[in-house]
Amino acid sequence: MDKSKVYFIKEITPENIIKAYEVLGKKLPGKVAVKMHSGEKGNQNYLRAEFVKDVIHHVNGTVVECNTAYEGARNSTEKHRKLIEEHEWNKYFPFDLLDAEGPDMELDVPNGKVLKKNYVGKDLANYDSLLVLSHFKGHAMGGYGGALKQLSIGCASSAGKTLIHTAGVTDDQRELFNNLPEQDRFLEAMADAASSVVKYFNGNAVYINVMKNISIDCDCDGNASAPCMKDIGILASLDPIAVDQACLDLVYNSNDPGKDKLIQRIESLHGVHTVEAAAELGFGSRDYELINIE
Repeated sequence: MDKSKVYFIKEITPENIIKAYEVLGKKLPGKVAVKMHSGEKGNQNYLRAEFVKDVIHHVNGTVVECNTAYEGARNSTEKHRKLIEEHEWNKYFPFDLLDAEGPDMELDVPNGKVLKKNYVGKDLANYDSLLVLSHFKGHAMGGYGGALKQLSIGCASSAGKTLIHTAGVTDDQRELFNNLPEQDRFLEAMADAASSVVKYFNGNAVYINVMKNISIDCDCDGNASAPCMKDIGILASLDPIAVDQACLDLVYNSNDPGKDKLIQRIESLHGVHTVEAAAELGFGSRDYELINIE
């Protein structure tokens, strides 16, 4: 099997995000969903709407997001819409809160390790293709956040997020913290959920990870730690597993002394297991060729 291609650009600019998309040679057809993280209220590290507007216009995309399953400014449609205004997500391009109202769309996970079904925001059905534009950083539950987290937790509705976080035990948000599973089961549930979204878009998807403002905390943290590493670059691939693996390798191979904090966060939560489980499901590969572009 050929290695997956992952393209790397060191300089992080709006123009280079477009360049990273273009070099993949994949024209996203029809109506394009751009999956992004809207950033919890108070978070200072998330990718800003103004920074990504050029690539969204370039693909003629609609930014999509879902409600959360925990307390905060994004766990109800009403609150989330208010935050979308504050963070200017609807200032430059269309924005779609996929699970603003139910019922959720159910995706089958026939060969899932943990999940047999995944619940995503029902409006995902309105899109023909997907650009997953991720901010790569640490994460307090998954160890790290990148393309696979966006595909799984990111596309899942509140009920879907609860199902993933409880490794399939319940989709009732009120029962979430009473049913937290052994860590590897949660990570495998993330891989399962990601596989269902990849299958749904059937090859009409592109993955771009931006290694900027790299904190040990996720953009879902309203009081996130300041970045612990210098910015690394932009990575793009047609393979979500390869692009995440390449980011992890760049962290490990970095000579930035701040990497120790991020590696400690990733390893304390066995973050690489999401990538391992995803590769076993077969919707991508950990083997890749990193291609530098200027």
